[in-house]
Amino acid sequence: MCIQTSRNEKRTLTLSALSALLFAVAGLVIGLLVDSLVIVFDGAYSLVSLVLTLLSLAAARFIAAPSCDRFTFGRAIFEPAVIAIKGAVILLVVGYSLYAAVEALLTGGREVDASVATAFGVVNVLGCIAVWALIAAQSKRQHSGLLDAEADQWQMDTMLSVAVTAGFVVAWLMTQSSLAAYAVYADPVMMLLISLYFIKVPLNMLTSALREIFLMAPSEEIRERIDQSVLEAGKDSDQEIELAGVAKVGRELWVDVDIYPDDSDVIRVKDIEKTRETIQKRLAKLPLELQINVNIAS
Repeated sequence: MCIQTSRNEKRTLTLSALSALLFAVAGLVIGLLVDSLVIVFDGAYSLVSLVLTLLSLAAARFIAAPSCDRFTFGRAIFEPAVIAIKGAVILLVVGYSLYAAVEALLTGGREVDASVATAFGVVNVLGCIAVWALIAAQSKRQHSGLLDAEADQWQMDTMLSVAVTAGFVVAWLMTQSSLAAYAVYADPVMMLLISLYFIKVPLNMLTSALREIFLMAPSEEIRERIDQSVLEAGKDSDQEIELAGVAKVGRELWVDVDIYPDDSDVIRVKDIEKTRETIQKRLAKLPLELQINVNIAS
């Protein structure tokens, strides 16, 4: 990663951390004042996001450091490790919120000042959209796994805020109608629906990160690109070339290729370099740092 990209990544993560702190404090204070389970969850989620963003910021600094005696293959593995931690923590938060919503439904619901909650929700939605859009734009420009995960967090927070605000509007309308007695169930029902919907986001973060940690095969699109590059390298070579292994680890793509020489052939250094260059050119458009190893197979 170049120095400028690393700086932009750190700057974006710092902005995310400060924004998460602001939303966390506001959500917790307003949620406790109006006794809303959903708003307290929103604030708690922002607080967890803050801690996780600080973790991502520390990881970004650590990953950008050069290889050393302790990490001879670099620090790319720390990116999926951090994303896995983030996914697991968010999954725990969503799981607890699901439990709290069910408990509130079974105990008669929760009465909430819908007018104050709605006003807070509108402000919260606008703020979340602004931060999410900024981080998502930076993520597309820099192709950073950490910023992708950060954008996912803010997307989740934005959609949560939209759902909460819409729910409070409905709750306020209920209080003005013959359904006023059921308005106390609006808050836990919103929390229940939101938890069930959003649980897939941390699950996807966790599973994709674990795939990288355990060096499992990357996405089908990447595998097809690699297969085509190896086929092209085989056409340009007198030896048989075979893909031995491939894994995406953080922002790095590891590709291992075997060359099988004929009994009469002697593989020269330029043959190995030609194979590596052909694969490198075919994969150059991928937004990943390539690590290509060409091995002589017996």
